[in-house]
Amino acid sequence: MRGGDRVATFMWNNQEHAEVYFAVPAMGAIVHPLNIRLFPEQVEYIADHAQDKVVIVDHTLVGTLASILPGSKAIEHVIVNGPADLSPLDGLGVEVHSYQELTANAPLSYAWPDIDENAPAAMCYTSGTTGGPKGVVYSHRSVYLHALASSLPDAFGLSERDLVLAIVPQFHVMAWGLPYAAFLTGASLAMPDRFLSPEPLAEFIQAVRPNKGAGVPTVWSGLLQYARRQPGTDLSSLQEAVVGGSAMPDSLMRAFAEEHGVTALQAWGMTEMSPLGTIARPPATAHGDTERTYRLTQGRFLAPVEAKIIDNTGAELPWDDASVGELLVRGPWITATYVGDGEPDPDKFDSGWLRTGDVGRISPDGYLTLTDRAKDVIKSGGEWISSVELENHLMGHPAVAEAAVVGVPDDRWGERPLAVVVAAPGHDVTTQELREFLSSHIARWQLPERWAFVTEVPRTSVGKFDKKELRRLHADGLLSVTVQS
Repeated sequence: MRGGDRVATFMWNNQEHAEVYFAVPAMGAIVHPLNIRLFPEQVEYIADHAQDKVVIVDHTLVGTLASILPGSKAIEHVIVNGPADLSPLDGLGVEVHSYQELTANAPLSYAWPDIDENAPAAMCYTSGTTGGPKGVVYSHRSVYLHALASSLPDAFGLSERDLVLAIVPQFHVMAWGLPYAAFLTGASLAMPDRFLSPEPLAEFIQAVRPNKGAGVPTVWSGLLQYARRQPGTDLSSLQEAVVGGSAMPDSLMRAFAEEHGVTALQAWGMTEMSPLGTIARPPATAHGDTERTYRLTQGRFLAPVEAKIIDNTGAELPWDDASVGELLVRGPWITATYVGDGEPDPDKFDSGWLRTGDVGRISPDGYLTLTDRAKDVIKSGGEWISSVELENHLMGHPAVAEAAVVGVPDDRWGERPLAVVVAAPGHDVTTQELREFLSSHIARWQLPERWAFVTEVPRTSVGKFDKKELRRLHADGLLSVTVQS
């Protein structure tokens, strides 16, 4: 191994994966978690684009990795963590090693190389839901600064007294930087490996008693539904749950607080941001409904993160909690370019600012409220409709488990909202009921006329609603759509 070599991981959240997070950068190489939930062709592309030389794989994922290796040109070595049937790797032109054998007789001392703080330490790729995956490199300096800031009391608030349930996958933006923040502060990590479905996750929580957790809304929603089906499920050790990836509906936030005493904290960020940008801890002066209003924002920007919102002419808009525009950010752990792209893409990077593609507003005291992704805003008759707002209201209905809203073509208005709904277990609900429910929250012209009921909403590899796929299903006539006006 030489300095700058890429060492990929193809692993769940476990101790060995955390060891790799530290060992690889410490030797001057670059750790690169591969997303195990992407299609094989995407993983092949990413591994080759990153020039991964080594892959460390969990024994339960050897077969999946073997299906990817024939299309990879760069990978030379595979290190297997745990006992596994290695026959799927036969004849694939790679050297196979055992993680346990390589580390069994390791010396207790180590000659630390002198590494420049601006040298690359880690890299991750975006999920590529709106185009090809893009690589982002994190330096030793940016990883350290991100860990410092994310550990502060008004961010994750970590200390050696905390045991953090790390549900967010380590291949998803370095598990939001939690491993580095935990080791920096002395906090402990509870890592569930591959056991992420609601039942084993609930059992894990009851057994190890974490007081904090971090994951996407779909995981927390599944856990809540399981606890409702299984009275006596004990989630009482959890005090705070950090929610990222997409917004947590108010109904889900209330349910965790009222039924289990868990405080949900919204956070927002991006792969390009390492990822943390904001976290929604209300100010000390906020109480009651005002406190809840703050909790439903994406949160206040961490101090080193600069932000602005602009209109479609590029003019900067005021922080008045009313003016809505595209969000731009910059800061010490925010990238200014993608791997291998040469000059920064002007559609993504603007004079040192990252164009997030998110649309929203900022309050005078610095709290961000996102109303949509720029690509998901529904432009109807010259007016904007927020798909996120519609989704959050729909998921507040007791008969709705999940709801996703996308814009679809309309001959008269250009675009109109299509609501895709998953009914809660044991519930039936009609489009008329949902329209009447929505009419008490939004203007009548924003009410969807098109509805589809499905058993599940398609998701991206990191658990977000896959709106690109929903639009495709609609265009191909593969959704059963009811029109109700």
